[in-house]
Amino acid sequence: MNKEEELKYFRLLSQNFPTIAKTSAEIINLSAILNLPKGTEHFITDIHGEYESFNHVLKNCSGVVREKIVAIFGDTISDKEKNQLATVIYYPEEKIDQISQTTSDMVSWYKTTIHRMLLILKLVASKYTSSKVRKALPEDFSYIIQELLYEKDGELNKKEYVDEIINTIISINRGKQLLISISDVIQRLVIDQLHIVGDIYDRGPAPHKIIDKLMEHHNVDIQWGNHDILWMGAAAGQLGCITNAVRICIRYGHTSILEDGYSINLFPLATFALDVYKDDPCTNFIPKSTIKSKEKDLEVLAKMHKAISIIQFKVEGHVINRNPEFKMEDRLLLDKINFEDNTILLDGNTYNLTDSSFPTIDPANPHELTEEEKQVLLALQNSFINSEKLNAHTQFLFSKGSVFLNYNSNLLYHGCIPLDDNGKFRSVNILGKEYKGKALLKICDRTAREGYFTNNLFAKDFLWYLWCGENSPLFGKDKMKTFERYFIKEKESHKEINNTYYKFAYSKQMANKILQEFSLNPETSHIINGHVPVKVVKGENPIKADGKLLLIDGGFSKAYQSTTGIAGYTLIFNSHGMRLVSHEPFEDIHESIHKCLDMGSTTHIVESVPKRLRVADTDNGRVLKENINNLKKLLEYYRLGILKEKL
Repeated sequence: MNKEEELKYFRLLSQNFPTIAKTSAEIINLSAILNLPKGTEHFITDIHGEYESFNHVLKNCSGVVREKIVAIFGDTISDKEKNQLATVIYYPEEKIDQISQTTSDMVSWYKTTIHRMLLILKLVASKYTSSKVRKALPEDFSYIIQELLYEKDGELNKKEYVDEIINTIISINRGKQLLISISDVIQRLVIDQLHIVGDIYDRGPAPHKIIDKLMEHHNVDIQWGNHDILWMGAAAGQLGCITNAVRICIRYGHTSILEDGYSINLFPLATFALDVYKDDPCTNFIPKSTIKSKEKDLEVLAKMHKAISIIQFKVEGHVINRNPEFKMEDRLLLDKINFEDNTILLDGNTYNLTDSSFPTIDPANPHELTEEEKQVLLALQNSFINSEKLNAHTQFLFSKGSVFLNYNSNLLYHGCIPLDDNGKFRSVNILGKEYKGKALLKICDRTAREGYFTNNLFAKDFLWYLWCGENSPLFGKDKMKTFERYFIKEKESHKEINNTYYKFAYSKQMANKILQEFSLNPETSHIINGHVPVKVVKGENPIKADGKLLLIDGGFSKAYQSTTGIAGYTLIFNSHGMRLVSHEPFEDIHESIHKCLDMGSTTHIVESVPKRLRVADTDNGRVLKENINNLKKLLEYYRLGILKEKL
């Protein structure tokens, strides 16, 4: 900037720091912050609607809370007491209620537990400024917790003062509320930044509850997965996204997500399905439900499942035909069916279909929707567009989310960077212009936002393309073979071929090339990736490319756990380095609370740093350094008389 612009900037800055004294104080404050330890980052991916498992991992911070308890108390308290203390931090209200029913002397229990919890809070708060800690405190107990937190050990008068505070809190029956507040603050301060690396939605029973939980979080970012973009597209009214979202919910027996979670009216679909498929058992469409359902209910769901699937294939045909640039003509399958002998010709092979009942398909025009199907679609579209909760969740995903993120020398994305057969960044044509590498991910991000926030039809259809298109960085496969899995027995027809990214990016050379493409130093940076479940049971390793790429999808979704052999990976990045945590299945929240059971986890060290990382080593540290330099310049302006102090 020129001198005039620079002076204008510093005049504006002087409004916040009007004197030499205040400017100097802020320089001292920011310089001190640079030397605090780097905050802990928590990475979670591919949650797929498993709310209880996700909620527990969020509460125990992938074992970090338990580590703090062990670090403070060592062998001075029993394992049973440690387990109880951890459970109080995770589920304070429920655990205290249970303890109160079995403990005769709750006064002593409260005194002991409050003192122990304060020790944990002191430890986790020690990484932050007192100002940041103060902002994390609940209003009702802010003053009291500050007094208890900053008690000086060994001072007799202070000890009596603190003891009296605790005694009074217990005597007026506020001990439970205090412990709930301290638990919340501990969980907030243990993790400074939460990263969700995609796929919150589908398969599991409660993605809407996960979003609710994330909206309460103090510091979260999200890298969209293709299952997330599907629901975002549905909220935008894109019919291909709507039909897929409804189909998947019915397929896994989770219609409550639609009806109870988002107030989506399924009655028109149910009425249509029961009429059109009344004599069809819809055997191929019986839901994969883990919820005990009556046989009659399953029959109804199977008919709805088939009805929405056929509607989906028709709608997708329309999307493909009006967007030739998607190059997805090979997914126009209904016109490949020979309705006379009930076969289909795919890729030069003829397959028998396992279902021959297609009452709504006109062989002469197979992608044409019937009038009844159009009415079902219109009702569903109105429900999705007008769902207040779904749109609040979608706007949150757009405000906190993106296709990729550079953060503290890590590159985060859910799926892949599309590569060609030679391992080079694949060039993709979008509306007549070629994009690849970082530019491709950026245009995908921008177009997705246009799809929701504008009436641009191509951008809305592009949301569907991001769900299942060959060159979508969120999908990363050649085709989504939904039709084949429903109607063809031969499993070779079901195979979806991964983008060559999953061949080349696991080499150190390619990982470094990707990091450089995103302006990151390969020597100090990593790629954090989800999307593809790591089959631990078959000996697969989540640490790829000599430690440069971390594939942290380990099967949070119960649907994948038999394949992976574990119940998910999470990643912790703190001031000491990176470690990967593998988890065992989390079965029952009530059992966990009652018996003080934690989720079984195993920690794997990914990288230890020789020198403890400080705030100065982070992205925020770079911003603070720039602010310090500007404040020093302002100080110089004051001392030279270029600007006058406002005394």
